Amino acid sequence: MSAEVSQNMASDTTSRRRWFGAVMLLAALGMLICGETVLKERLGPIAALIYWLVCLGFTSLAVVAAFLDVRALRHRVRQEQRALFESTLKKIQAEAEKKGRQTGRSQRGRT
Repeated sequence: MSAEVSQNMASDTTSRRRWFGAVMLLAALGMLICGETVLKERLGPIAALIYWLVCLGFTSLAVVAAFLDVRALRHRVRQEQRALFESTLKKIQAEAEKKGRQTGRSQRGRT
């Protein structure tokens, strides 16, 4: 049950991070389109500098969100691989113990 709750919480965090990155990317794209079409001739030099710095800020936030998402994904994959390895190892040990008990019984029956 706790793994299921943990998975749902991770999914919520992942969704929020991806939505945040998508919104920041769309904001930067919208600013790029407006800045190159409608506002190109209307902005003064200082206003244009500020405008493009804000656009750069949105783009940077989208990139940071993407890097955080990759880092979280790598962490989750590592945890899942570790859990898979541990469960496989336990399964192999249980099968070896079972086989050992069966072998011990068959050898006792022969004597």
